[in-house]
Amino acid sequence: MIPAILPTYSRAPLSFVRGEGTWLWTQDGTRYLDLGAGIAVNALGHAHPALVEALGDQASRLWHVSNLYDIPNQQRLADLLVDRTFADTAFFTNSGTEACELAVKMARKYWFDSGEERSTILTFEGAFHGRSSAAIAAVGTDKMTRGFGPLLPGFTQLRWGDHDALTAALTDRVAAVMIEPVQGEGGIRPVPDHCLRGLRDLCDRTGALLILDEVQCGMGRTGRLFAHEWAGIRPDIMMVAKGIGGGFPLGAVLATEAAARGMTAGTHGSTYGGNPLACAVGARVMELVTADGFLDRVSEASARLRQGLDGLVASHPAVFESLRGQGLMLGLKCLVPAAELVAAGYAEKVLTVPAADNVVRLLPPLTITDDEIAQALSRLDAAARAVTP
Repeated sequence: MIPAILPTYSRAPLSFVRGEGTWLWTQDGTRYLDLGAGIAVNALGHAHPALVEALGDQASRLWHVSNLYDIPNQQRLADLLVDRTFADTAFFTNSGTEACELAVKMARKYWFDSGEERSTILTFEGAFHGRSSAAIAAVGTDKMTRGFGPLLPGFTQLRWGDHDALTAALTDRVAAVMIEPVQGEGGIRPVPDHCLRGLRDLCDRTGALLILDEVQCGMGRTGRLFAHEWAGIRPDIMMVAKGIGGGFPLGAVLATEAAARGMTAGTHGSTYGGNPLACAVGARVMELVTADGFLDRVSEASARLRQGLDGLVASHPAVFESLRGQGLMLGLKCLVPAAELVAAGYAEKVLTVPAADNVVRLLPPLTITDDEIAQALSRLDAAARAVTP
């Protein structure tokens, strides 16, 4: 008999009723150190007082109004994003998957309006862009697409890191290239800065639009507001979600004026996207993450955590192969099954997130303290000892 909740998740036997900062509590009062942050969603931790205040204040006045009308909070958040990024315009969604749908539409509409038959979008092995029809077609793996055909056409997947294949495929018939500056679900694989710069050059040479998926690696997670800033490049279109809402459902597509020129009235819409509640929280998240010193502190915390994890890897050569990632988006490449380490962490009251390539992801709140980092390292060490062959 099918359960009341559609069984599409393999859930851990844990249930939480309260959160504060980097901690979660179960019904019986057991406290867990959360190094997953809702898979990079709770960027400022659980129940951040400023976000609670922003949400409560807005909830007491107005929850929802249609996009048939001006929404002041939406304008405020758009202004903050445009002011702080490459973008000239923003469209608000409820998730990263919805952002992917619009990014694909925007790129193809750009070329349609240009009078050129360019619809192919290049993507990369190991990518994850969501679970909608466009997103799974973009990834193209059997695991994601099996049973859901026919797939949306027009995507070509390339091997991750294969420069020759990219150069051969990226012709003047390609509409866009879509890539994560740091793959999350794919196993915390950063694209080297020089490769991102080279990709930008190739797109400029062929006219293809560059779409960056910063749903997981954006909003301060790498120590810059967005990960591509380390490479000193500017995309044409960017997908944002997860951390931008600090736990409240919110996503966005940011774009240059040129890339967005085809998206005129009636070409796209959203019932809930950009609602007053979400945008009130999103604007507060933006203000906090871009405040003086905040990203410097993220870099300091990252350096401390990374140093400790390097020691952890060295101390457990039978458990770990390497450490990878950037900022507070780190991955432990395991020699034992990653799921075993995640499960051992539950026993030590520490939460981590599995990923592809046998990697355990560490995505703690950006507000994690030095003491919490020390506790994280101690608990991960105990979990590693528990799974040592």
